[in-house]
Amino acid sequence: MEKAIYIIRHCEAIGQGREASLTENGFRQAKILSEWLVNKRISRIISSPYLRAVQTIAPFSENNNIEIETDNRLIERILSTQDFPDWLEKLETTFSDFSLTYEGGESSEEATARIVELINEISTSDHESIAVVAHGGIIALLLHYYDKNFGFEQWKNMCNPDVFLLRLSENIPSCERIWEE
Repeated sequence: MEKAIYIIRHCEAIGQGREASLTENGFRQAKILSEWLVNKRISRIISSPYLRAVQTIAPFSENNNIEIETDNRLIERILSTQDFPDWLEKLETTFSDFSLTYEGGESSEEATARIVELINEISTSDHESIAVVAHGGIIALLLHYYDKNFGFEQWKNMCNPDVFLLRLSENIPSCERIWEE
C-alpha cells in the first residue's frame, strides 16, 4: 500500500524557542495551508510539540476533526547550546560532516535517525495519507536521507510554510516539493 506523507514546515513564527508563536501572517498562512490540504485525504496528523508547529496545523485539524498527535522526534535539530556568531557556516558544515557534533547539540546523523525512526513507524500504520509537521532543519535532514541532492542550499531555499510529499511505495521512496508560494 502506498503511503503519502505530507512533510510540512511550520508557518512564519515570531522566534525559534519552543513556545514561539506564529506571527499574524503565520496565522493567515495556516488558514491558507488548511484549505490547500483539504483534498489530500489526510487521516492522521503528527506534529512537533513546539507551539508554532501545532498552530500551523490547528486550522486543518479543527476543520477536519483530526486529532493532532505530538512527537518529540519532530522537534528542531539542536545545533549547539552555545551561541555561534557564525552559526550558518557551522550548520553548513554539518551537511557535509554528518557525525560532527557541537557542544550540547546533536549531529546530523543523530537528528536524522530520530525522524527516520518515526517515518518508518508511520510507514507501517493503516493510514494512507499522513501530515507530519516539523521544522526546517530536521525536515532538510529527512529529505537528504531520501534524496542525497537535498542539502544546505536547498534548506536555505525552504519557505514558511513549505510542503514536501514523501511517497513510500513498496519501500521505494520518492520525494518532491509540492508547495507553491
